[in-house]
Amino acid sequence: MPKTTVHELKGTDWEATVEKSDLPVAVMFYSPTCPHCKTMEPYFRNYAEEYAGKMLFVRLNLADNPWIGERYGIMATPTFGFFCAGKAVQSFSGAVYPSIIKTRADEVLLHGAECAEMSSAVDYEISGYA
Repeated sequence: MPKTTVHELKGTDWEATVEKSDLPVAVMFYSPTCPHCKTMEPYFRNYAEEYAGKMLFVRLNLADNPWIGERYGIMATPTFGFFCAGKAVQSFSGAVYPSIIKTRADEVLLHGAECAEMSSAVDYEISGYA
């Protein structure tokens, strides 16, 4: 069985894996019934292999983890989010040209830290669930 470089996250892994990662993170927010997600997944996996060691690639099932989608304003699947220093720096939705994922990954690697410095920090005390 081939080794995969895309990690499947659960909500309990989100903070440690994405928001506290030392590497930039590319997230594919998906749902199991989304046909465009199935179309984009092989490209996302290929880029995960290409960027191994430079950027972490993860998937998150929004059907199982809706509160994370709400936290970041994810309203469609697939949505590709890029995080640097724990902050969301870019995102886009839909079945796009696969090269757009690569272009965004390159931009995050080049400018993500600067962009993250100007982004708002995550407030861990804010929650829509009490």
